[in-house]
Amino acid sequence: MAQDDHTGSPSLWRNRDYMLLWSGQAVSILGGGISDLAYPLLALALTGSPAQAGFLAAVGGLPYLLISLPAGALVDRWNRKKIMILCDTVRAVSIGTIPVAAALGHLSIAQLYVTSAVAGSAFVFFNVAEVAALPRVVDKSQIPEAASQNQAAQAGTALAAPSLGGLLFQAVGHTVPFLVDAISYAASVISLFFIRTSFQLERTGEERHLLAEIKEGVAWLWNQPLIRYMTFLTGGLNLAGSAIFLVLLILARQRGAPPALIGVMFAITAVGGLLGALVAPRFQRRFGYAQVIITAAWIQALVVPLFALAPNVYVLGTLGAILFVTAPIYNAVQFSYRVSLIPDALQGRVNSAVRMVGYGTLPVGSALAGLLIQSINTVPTVLIIGAFLVVLAILTTLNRHVRAAQSAVPETLPA
Repeated sequence: MAQDDHTGSPSLWRNRDYMLLWSGQAVSILGGGISDLAYPLLALALTGSPAQAGFLAAVGGLPYLLISLPAGALVDRWNRKKIMILCDTVRAVSIGTIPVAAALGHLSIAQLYVTSAVAGSAFVFFNVAEVAALPRVVDKSQIPEAASQNQAAQAGTALAAPSLGGLLFQAVGHTVPFLVDAISYAASVISLFFIRTSFQLERTGEERHLLAEIKEGVAWLWNQPLIRYMTFLTGGLNLAGSAIFLVLLILARQRGAPPALIGVMFAITAVGGLLGALVAPRFQRRFGYAQVIITAAWIQALVVPLFALAPNVYVLGTLGAILFVTAPIYNAVQFSYRVSLIPDALQGRVNSAVRMVGYGTLPVGSALAGLLIQSINTVPTVLIIGAFLVVLAILTTLNRHVRAAQSAVPETLPA
């Protein structure tokens, strides 16, 4: 059996269950990326309103704020594999209703809102369960490598998804991207059925009141100063990131780009994400936690204002690529550190609390961006986002817990 060079554990590429999980998610991420571009384009086609496009994106992210905490507690109670299968089934069916309604001549913006909310709610449960299951599928020493490989899958599919989404939307049909997305979730369900590893340890204690279990997860997170700060930092960066996605789309449209070319622009940005994912393992081994996190925060703060000066979609895409190269490195470092510390029985609850804050800002960013673009135009919106990122970079640089953090996966709780 192939061995990992550093740990002596079986190579991830020979880990059958991990590869099933990884490949199934790569396919569904590709489908999700295709429909992610189609959602705002379809909203703009139906309404002509940037604010409606922003609100639609906000509805998809709203479940992070509303149900993350109970989802985490239930993921720690229930069978994680069954949760993931059910959630991807729900996503496949709900998103599949969009092309059906269009074919019948009944598609409306209201249905897009409902579908986005249902799919977003299913994703919250699925995502918390997937993160909680990872330490069961791979050895603890390989979590950084698995996190980097997951980032590579996301970046690789992000490279192809926007171009495919824009092309399908423009050349084949406005709702075809959603049909492709529904099929991708069905493929994920099939891959999950073949995984043999149990996604959690056997629970021995009695179930308590749901609120008490939620409080236990939140308390664990709050008592970890570094992870607590990183949760709020990630929330701030995601708020800006969700706003930037809509900003780039609107800037490209204002410069006369058709949907297919907008897809090419997002594919160019994804090149940066792919590069970042490929070098993330090397950065984890060579640089300290503080170096990676602080540098990533400053790169984002300095690059975003340049969007205001970009003359065309190719420059926008290139700047986006520079920005996106930091995301997989940042995510791999902070994710590996956090997941390695959390006890298995608390994985769902702690990660759901992290995601409530870290991802709960996504709808806020999308909605604010849509409102700001419609009220003060795109360039002032870019400058506001840039100023916000500068504040985050300064706070991160000054944070003593970030500066003192370990570079490797910790073996014990930090003092």
